[in-house]
Amino acid sequence: MIKTGAEHLQSLRDGRRVHIDGTLVKDVTVDPAFRRSVASVCGLYDAQHRPELRATLTYAPADGDGAANRMWQMPTSYDELVGRRQALEQWSALHAGFLGRSPDHVASCITGMAMAPEVFGPERGAALAAYYRYARDNDLYLTYVIINPQANRALSAGEQQTDDLVAGIVDQDAAGLTIRGAKMLSTAGIMANEVLVTTIQPLKPGEERYAVSFAIPMNAPGLQILSRKSYEAASDNVFDSPLSSRYDENDAVLYFDDVRVPWDRVFVAGDVRLCLAQFHDTPAHVYQNYQAQIRLMVKLRFLAGIAHRIAEVNGILGFPQVREMLGQIAAEVGMVEGLVAGMEAKGGHRGAYYLPDRHTLYTAQVLTQQLYPKITTAIRELAGGGMIMQPSSARDFASPELAALIGKTQQSPAASAEEKVKFYRLAWDAIGSEFASRHLQYEMFYAGAAFVTKGHSFRCFDWQRSAAMVDGFLAGYDLDGVLAEKSKGAKGVAA
Repeated sequence: MIKTGAEHLQSLRDGRRVHIDGTLVKDVTVDPAFRRSVASVCGLYDAQHRPELRATLTYAPADGDGAANRMWQMPTSYDELVGRRQALEQWSALHAGFLGRSPDHVASCITGMAMAPEVFGPERGAALAAYYRYARDNDLYLTYVIINPQANRALSAGEQQTDDLVAGIVDQDAAGLTIRGAKMLSTAGIMANEVLVTTIQPLKPGEERYAVSFAIPMNAPGLQILSRKSYEAASDNVFDSPLSSRYDENDAVLYFDDVRVPWDRVFVAGDVRLCLAQFHDTPAHVYQNYQAQIRLMVKLRFLAGIAHRIAEVNGILGFPQVREMLGQIAAEVGMVEGLVAGMEAKGGHRGAYYLPDRHTLYTAQVLTQQLYPKITTAIRELAGGGMIMQPSSARDFASPELAALIGKTQQSPAASAEEKVKFYRLAWDAIGSEFASRHLQYEMFYAGAAFVTKGHSFRCFDWQRSAAMVDGFLAGYDLDGVLAEKSKGAKGVAA
């Protein structure tokens, strides 16, 4: 079943305990801190019902009843993988890539895990497969929390000095697990239906209580959601803050106050090795980060459009040095597009399923972590002071006297004063605002620190092939041959 925006809106009125600014939110769908962003997500669900998009965004599962969103699709061929990418690309375009944890991200993770249920063993694998079908058939919006509160980063989860800091098992019985402690970052959790709770950070023997993987609703009894500052709440109106007022997916710490988890929602319980295996011995890690690269590709196209428009608005598009900067940005966006296409073209089968190429994916992760700040810096250089020196707010246009002054001081050869201000508000929200700063941090670290992504690249690269090329080249000559050649040449000279 593919749900509508109205159905998703209603599903969020479930009594979840969201805390922000010292208060408990009664209804996230109407609260000023979240309502516009919730509405944007609802728009994504409405899009899959639009006649012109339905064929792209949905498919008919062989074991389902009716249509499902393509985020749940398990491709069995190159063409199906490309079709799924085109759907995720279309969905990402609706938010210009600014919803980093849109519904298709964690859906990709669960789908990747469900492609290899045998990794989890018979009982937990069956629970995972059943949960995948449940989430798909109910069109759930999932988020996840897969890292621990930072606290003392020199210590592992089991070495932290604060009791119950890291979420872990405090009891288990025939009915399920009892979980106590905290996890982060629940990006988009405030507007999601359920959360996958696990850890992607390595655990040591003796830390089995933290080795869990399970899914629960966001309104589970005992689950407390501690929101960060809302950029949406600080956004006075859409004109002044077109992105932060509508696409602030929010981030939150989750605290589990003796939360009960039934066994049919548990995928890992007390197995340190399996916690990592669920990501790397299944297609999950590749599949979820492939989605992230598709979204980022769309976002970089949007930023390229911002850069080009700045040059137009400022009347500098004909300058050779500006064309050089834009050409560099275009090449870098094209590189990401090529890497996404390369993941697909170099992909291969794992059993029945066709998957993106792992090393090409990790290549993209390493490079785009460096690329995002580089492109945003280039846009700042193109804009100069014009992006800063804007009217204080849209309300300035309500004063005829100020509106006239704005008309004089915000001149452009390519736009009216109002159009120029409107555009620069968008540009600032994309790369300069507090919302934009959060996005810079997100794009640099959502896949892990740079040493983590480079480590993935190191482990997955075909070093043997490269070494064989070097060995083959070295085998084509040796010292004895060179000395013999020299000796022969010397004799010839003497003769």
